[in-house]
Amino acid sequence: MDLSKITAGPNAVNVVIEISANAEPVKYEFNKELGLLQVDRFLSTSMTYPCNYGFIPNTCAGDGDPVDVLVLTQFPLASSVLISVRPIGALLTKDEKGEDEKILAVPVSSVDSYYDNIKNYSDLSKNLLDKIAHFFSHYKDLEKGKTVTVGEWVGIEEAKKIIEKSGN
Repeated sequence: MDLSKITAGPNAVNVVIEISANAEPVKYEFNKELGLLQVDRFLSTSMTYPCNYGFIPNTCAGDGDPVDVLVLTQFPLASSVLISVRPIGALLTKDEKGEDEKILAVPVSSVDSYYDNIKNYSDLSKNLLDKIAHFFSHYKDLEKGKTVTVGEWVGIEEAKKIIEKSGN
């Protein structure tokens, strides 16, 4: 997979999915040198990812990794697929390596019009937003040397700025 050919947003962003929504607690990361997913680690906590989890190719977040994206879909997506999404907000987080914001996104209308009425993260239920924040607050709890600080949710304009400053 040649990630250098994948372009992005900030209004429409192409995301490579690493982890399916509600998948088993295995953390995958894309190995750029090999061009495939690699098992990074097994989560020590008994938790599953609340959304599809992936990254925006050719970006670099504050922690040195590509920008993370949580993709809401009606069905879990397979790992290694590419999906076009539009950002609707971001969860501000920091880990032991630095700033590690999580962009929240939904499929573009041509992929799935189900989310067309969702314009901003605040259009989602508080329960879903709390579930996502809770996951990222606790998924590293039992891992030595790993920390996460979860901040606030920010809107679409801030999410676009995060994408733009990441180098894409």
